[in-house]
Amino acid sequence: MSETSRTVLISNRRGLHARASAKLVTLASAQPVPLVVEKNGSKVTATSIMGLMMLGAAMGDSITISAEGAGAEDAVQALVTLVEDRFGED
Repeated sequence: MSETSRTVLISNRRGLHARASAKLVTLASAQPVPLVVEKNGSKVTATSIMGLMMLGAAMGDSITISAEGAGAEDAVQALVTLVEDRFGED
């Protein structure tokens, strides 16, 4: 199995704060594969709201979203789309 990963820029004003993290966790939990979010070498599971918030991803930061297995490409793309849409904010 090959890993799929995409790097995306955080573009909402408040970054990966509690509400944005909750949206990401909800979407990640609905995916058929485990997803990982990485910032500057720190990796957390995409279903951990505390882990995501501890990354401290602010506006202008890049995060990498990755997954492995059947459905990984679609799962990663779903999370990338959420981030690119600024979590429905701003």
